[in-house]
Amino acid sequence: MDKVLLIEDDPHIGELVSIHLKDLNCEVDISTDGREGYEKASTGNYSLIILDLMLPGMDGLEVCRQLRADKIRTHILMLTAKSEEIDKVLGLETGADDYLTKPFSVREFIARVKAILRRLNALSNDEEKNQSERISIDELNIDLIKRKVLLKGDRLELTPKEFDLLVLLAQKPGRVYSRTDLLNTVWGYNFNGYEHTVNSHINRLRSKIEPDINHPKYILTSWGVGYKFNDEL
Repeated sequence: MDKVLLIEDDPHIGELVSIHLKDLNCEVDISTDGREGYEKASTGNYSLIILDLMLPGMDGLEVCRQLRADKIRTHILMLTAKSEEIDKVLGLETGADDYLTKPFSVREFIARVKAILRRLNALSNDEEKNQSERISIDELNIDLIKRKVLLKGDRLELTPKEFDLLVLLAQKPGRVYSRTDLLNTVWGYNFNGYEHTVNSHINRLRSKIEPDINHPKYILTSWGVGYKFNDEL
């Protein structure tokens, strides 16, 4: 059973989301205050954190920022009543893995959560089957079991989605993935208009692994198509 933490101060949304999570056989904890939610989330005992942006005590952006600073890598799905692009970008740049804009349909919410949990469980199963798998390219070393990435011997702090993106690209250097390919494979769904999610995560990943983000060494852009891992290293 997957354990999910819902940090949401609207009781109606909280009840609705909780019902559907339980229908997916999830154990649900609910916090209505950002600071209390942060304390629960910081234990790292959850498969998924569903985090509202506007919260009393501590807003969702700050909760997300603090969790990533604390090296809590639990997948974070951010909920926001705001539709402006800048709010989505801020959420992703502070470490959220995905976002949904309110009002969202129950069908889309269920599809998104199922895709996230399916992906997490698949990764867990793959790790059990491949206990010695590592990827080493140039000065970059990826441990698939410990989900650890070293660059020049120094550990990089990646979010779950950043790690998944890096592994997917690095496993097949030279193969070009479109943004739709990446949405389908890493996020597990395909919704028109969510390509920006991919772009934001690629940019954040590059900021952590590239010596010069303006001239990428590892993750290259295939103009008009998508992204690929450099196969000439």
